[in-house]
Amino acid sequence: MVEHPVVRGPARLRTAGHRERVEGTLAMTLEKLVEQVALHVATQTDAIWKGDAKTGNKHARKYGAAIDQLLAHGDPGRDALLVLLKHERMDVRVMAAAHLLRYRTAEARAVLEEAAKGQGLVPFEASEALKRWDEGTWTLDPG
Repeated sequence: MVEHPVVRGPARLRTAGHRERVEGTLAMTLEKLVEQVALHVATQTDAIWKGDAKTGNKHARKYGAAIDQLLAHGDPGRDALLVLLKHERMDVRVMAAAHLLRYRTAEARAVLEEAAKGQGLVPFEASEALKRWDEGTWTLDPG
């Protein structure tokens, strides 16, 4: 007689196919979070230029939440955020770079240094991120 273990309670059996689906779902989730970061950073900047602080703050909270979720995934979340270092909009590149300084210092610093050469709000934000990093007071992703 063949004995089979009895599984009681919340224990579940997982298959290799399930693991692939979970990993695929995680990748899709990370991709969606990255899209949300880009969308809400851009929308916040546009609202600021229009003088609409209320809308700007709403979108700042939304991209902040998306970044927090990405960072909660650890290095896979940080890796997903790397794509934004090459985004067409400078504000999106700068926000991503500011959060990736600890993880990918050389690449993030290069983005911030290039942006800081300009004039205006986004170059100012880039220079402030670099200043905080150089002072040792940067705390956007403690790791």
